[in-house]
Amino acid sequence: QVQLVESGGGLVEAGESLRLSCVASGLTFRHYGMAWFRQAPGKEREFVAAITWGSGSTYYVDSVKGRFTISRENAKNTVHLQMNSLKPEDTAVYYCAAGAEAFMSPTRDDRIGSWGQGTQVTVSS
Repeated sequence: QVQLVESGGGLVEAGESLRLSCVASGLTFRHYGMAWFRQAPGKEREFVAAITWGSGSTYYVDSVKGRFTISRENAKNTVHLQMNSLKPEDTAVYYCAAGAEAFMSPTRDDRIGSWGQGTQVTVSS
């Protein structure tokens, strides 16, 4: 059974940075694409960033390009999301996600097989 455990959320002021981490177990991590999604109050969950298997190509939603960086450490079964220049509109619960199948790019909900429990990120203005 796949388990994803996020950490690193919190309350920051606009312009500051946070780094989210997600440790995965129950899968051959290096074979799976990983992603971050977020859900703000009253809004639908949206894709934020993804990284493919192995060394990883990366994908981002337009609103975070140039500010967020997704990376992975295969030896530690860990994926990170470095978030810089945070804005109040980045406030949301952030979810770590693993692709539904090995060697799949997890850039949409229907490509996700497992979700973490979520971590709250709050950015004050």
